[in-house]
Amino acid sequence: MKGWAGCQRCRVPGKRRFLFSVVDIGLTIFSTDLSMSVPELAREAEARGFSSLYLPEHTHIPVSRLTPAPTGEAVLPEEYKRTLDPFVALATAAAVTDSIRLGTAVCLLAQRDPVVTAKVAATVDLVSDGRLVFGIGFGWNKEEMATHGVEFRERRELVREKMLAIEELWSCEEAAFDGERVHFEPSWSWPKPVQRPRPPVLIGGAAGPKMFAHIAEYADGWMPIGGAGVAEALPRLHEAMEAAGRDPGGLRVVAVGVVPDEAKLDHYRSIGITEVALRLPPAPAPVVMRALDDYLPFLGQ
Repeated sequence: MKGWAGCQRCRVPGKRRFLFSVVDIGLTIFSTDLSMSVPELAREAEARGFSSLYLPEHTHIPVSRLTPAPTGEAVLPEEYKRTLDPFVALATAAAVTDSIRLGTAVCLLAQRDPVVTAKVAATVDLVSDGRLVFGIGFGWNKEEMATHGVEFRERRELVREKMLAIEELWSCEEAAFDGERVHFEPSWSWPKPVQRPRPPVLIGGAAGPKMFAHIAEYADGWMPIGGAGVAEALPRLHEAMEAAGRDPGGLRVVAVGVVPDEAKLDHYRSIGITEVALRLPPAPAPVVMRALDDYLPFLGQ
């Protein structure tokens, strides 16, 4: 298949971490310069027993605002403009925690250099002792992508090639890649991720045949926003996995940005969602701490 470099001799052995229960309860927040600090939040979340912390990414938001907000709101919420770099923030969280999983939800891979991203993601996995969850997405903001030289209609194939290239850099002592959009000669790149064969790769976005084809080809799971429509969509995702010769039993489904209630969590458990990331307000520490405590009863679900 076009884009695979095919390095096989140097698959590095290692450990696969963190078996998922059903349903694990994690958290997600738009981390900004005005919200609760990420290391403080990670410490408090781990102490309470939350399983994971996920951070989104936006490099910037062009003022022109030609692309409608994905939330459907007339005015894009302030936190989109002020988002921290997720990998830097997750590294600070890794330094003060021991067990909580640390993820991107999502990394906008089309807008990133794959060689740099392979290194920074592997570095976070290393400094966290194998706790990175690599959530990636195709993106929605056309102006933001244009700044990075990305054509909106090509973003899905660009993400695919970049992820395949990252896989080579993570796996091979001498990695090379020759795709239609991504190229690099045989190269050395360390660190390699602690998790083997790699950190979990989950793709975020709405259900559909294109999304499920990408997941079946090169990812480990799906990150739907919320959980609406997931029950109807999962059989189609399972079919896509089987058509690609993969076992859908190993699929990870992490519903991101969930506002919880008992019935909703029971429903997610019944349909095979492995984890939910509850939505925290992008606010100062006192507000976020109240939300954490409000979510404590759901940890016993």
